[in-house]
Amino acid sequence: MSAPAIAADRVIADLRELARRTSDDAGAQRLCWGDGWRTAREFLGELLAEIGLEAEIDEAGNAWAYLTGEAEPALAVGSHVDSVPNGGWLDGALGVMGALGVLRAWAEGEARPPRTLAFVDWADEEGARFGRSLFGSSAVAGAFEPAELASARDADGRRAQGVLADNGVELERVLESRSRLERLGAYLELHIEQGPVLEAEGIRAAAVSGCVGVERLRFEIRGRVSHAGTTPMDARHDAGLAAAAAALRVEEIAVVEGGVGTVGEIGFEPGIPTAVPGRASMVVDFRNRGMDALGRMLEATREAVAACAAARGCQVSEEPVWSIEPIEFDPELVALAREACEGVTGTAYELPSGALHDAASMAPHLPTAMVFSPSIAGISHAPEEDTAESDLEAAIEAFGDLVERRITTAS
Repeated sequence: MSAPAIAADRVIADLRELARRTSDDAGAQRLCWGDGWRTAREFLGELLAEIGLEAEIDEAGNAWAYLTGEAEPALAVGSHVDSVPNGGWLDGALGVMGALGVLRAWAEGEARPPRTLAFVDWADEEGARFGRSLFGSSAVAGAFEPAELASARDADGRRAQGVLADNGVELERVLESRSRLERLGAYLELHIEQGPVLEAEGIRAAAVSGCVGVERLRFEIRGRVSHAGTTPMDARHDAGLAAAAAALRVEEIAVVEGGVGTVGEIGFEPGIPTAVPGRASMVVDFRNRGMDALGRMLEATREAVAACAAARGCQVSEEPVWSIEPIEFDPELVALAREACEGVTGTAYELPSGALHDAASMAPHLPTAMVFSPSIAGISHAPEEDTAESDLEAAIEAFGDLVERRITTAS
């Protein structure tokens, strides 16, 4: 039985409408658990209702909808609609609308799909509010510990537990969402690359082989607050300069180990022009395809931060924020994804993802694969994020073809 073709133009129209409803001049405003995110969820509800479906919200805040097929376990398709502040219109949203487009094609067709299709919009993939990425998908995967967010606060000082409760999610119960796995047989996700490789190679759609590993931790450097005008340079214990020196070492360590390292969050106290900082907090994010290299990056950074602090008479403490091992996707599904992309674009191409995705949570439990579309200039997590419409169409069609290949061949 031939699958109904996914309507790429309707998927793109849905993406543009989502952007219209949830963006401003500074970019996408769908920070998870906030008003923009809830508006996006309402729009998803409207689109699902058009094909006779209704979202079910699990204990971790993930939204599910099932289009019943001839057999189970179900094939899960989805991504996330939450964004970073001032984000792009495609990150996550492309996969959600592409997945909905797959369900729409079957729902409006004349036959039931050979296998049940499970649509999912994962909650808080970005982790932009509390620093813990892949919240909803890792809860379903059983890889989340509620204690990780028990004392976490957002930029406004609000505790994660209260914010989640305002959205109907009890932190102590999020692991009950694991029961959703019992109905699933595989997981597929469509996403933009968020990097420059595909555009540079002239690739319109590609299979993804897996995701890098991540180590993310917060360092606190404690020095001594003193007056900016009266304290001689050689008498200072400047936590801010210690952090600045350590941030430069993070860059060096990442280059040596062939990975990437980022100090994307840093803060000084008391944080005024007339005082030498007595405290500095910095969050370091390391990523690498190799587990051993990732470990070396982590240990080298600990040593570097300690040395930079000691050189200025400061003390250091650290706390983990989050980590995940490198993940390889299912080889057979990756091969199907490669074939699907070749069938649409004429080119078979495969690459690893330097960004994390909910697929990384699913891969240890289910056969998993992804399709990437190129990103113009490799820009993402910014309002300039974009992909040529013809490339979006190619990736959406390749994703639809991948779904067809899976549900018509899986036993």
